[in-house]
Amino acid sequence: MFKLQKGYDEYITKTFRLPKEFVENLEKIAFDNNLSLNQLVIQCLKYAIDNLEESQDN
Repeated sequence: MFKLQKGYDEYITKTFRLPKEFVENLEKIAFDNNLSLNQLVIQCLKYAIDNLEESQDN
């Protein structure tokens, strides 16, 4: 299960283009869970990477 957490100590700034509707949904989830949008995006990306299935081509 995906559980929201707070905080990292060190950050790098990057820019990504995301669909407006997607960002609006993320902003609502972040607000409802008292998180920054950045914290939520980091956790979503970490979850996706941790649960990424390995391709049989590798």
